[in-house]
Amino acid sequence: MRKGIRNWGPPLLLLTPSLILVAVFVYGLIAANIQVSLTDRHSLASEGAFVGIQNYIDLLTESRFLHSLLNLLVFTIVFIAGTMVFGFLWAWLLDKGVKAEGVFRSVYLFPMAVSFVASGVVWRWLMNSAQGDRASGLNRMLQAIGLDGLQNSWWNEPVWGMAAMAMPAIWQLAGYIMALFLAGFRGIPDELREAARMDGASEWKLYRHVIFPQLSPVALSALIIVSHMSLKVFDLIMAVTKAIYQTEVPATYMWVALTSNDYAKASAIATVLLVLASLFIIPYLIYTMREERRSR
Repeated sequence: MRKGIRNWGPPLLLLTPSLILVAVFVYGLIAANIQVSLTDRHSLASEGAFVGIQNYIDLLTESRFLHSLLNLLVFTIVFIAGTMVFGFLWAWLLDKGVKAEGVFRSVYLFPMAVSFVASGVVWRWLMNSAQGDRASGLNRMLQAIGLDGLQNSWWNEPVWGMAAMAMPAIWQLAGYIMALFLAGFRGIPDELREAARMDGASEWKLYRHVIFPQLSPVALSALIIVSHMSLKVFDLIMAVTKAIYQTEVPATYMWVALTSNDYAKASAIATVLLVLASLFIIPYLIYTMREERRSR
């Protein structure tokens, strides 16, 4: 018994403070948030009487919240597609071998060192909707090179404004996805490539049957990372457009509700975002656990 305590006692003592902090400040606050979302605390004067899931019913039938979900869907699709495509292409080019690879990697990874707030201020100017003589930013550049027809309202566009909002996010995180894919490329043994070529595999078949399967775990990890990051987008939108209806997503709508002292609605939105993030994270965790069991 004493020998067993000596084995697991010190690790337990080492982990106990972290476990307590996580239990209180993560899971405890999640439980408190859910508890508030089940009350009618819509103002500072509200007593917080229990109303069950009525707040969620009201939220999911509210046109404004549905509009924010649609905006988030457009942003997420464009953001995921852009980061995955550009990240893979840059990694593929670097894996093929280019001169001054270190310089290119630094250029691609530099945006990661910039906060979304700082880059949002710059992109707010770049995506200025003014056209013609008053054009600035990207519209001014398009005008200077004779592509006036491509000038547009960017995030002020009623239909595709959220697609434009994904541009700064793609610029900032595509380098991170590039680093993940580049690590995946460099982790593939050269022996596998040479064996496939000796067997007569074309370049396409080499990628299809050898390289792509080896990159699938990296691609899945990258997909999960950018997916849950897109769900939590807040600071970028606040820096570019502020909390306005046109570019509203659940996170900014939650901020509006919170600053209006509508604690029940803000808590309900936070819970919905938690559920949406769980839909991406939990299947990924289950998949990785199964893969670890198979590899043993």
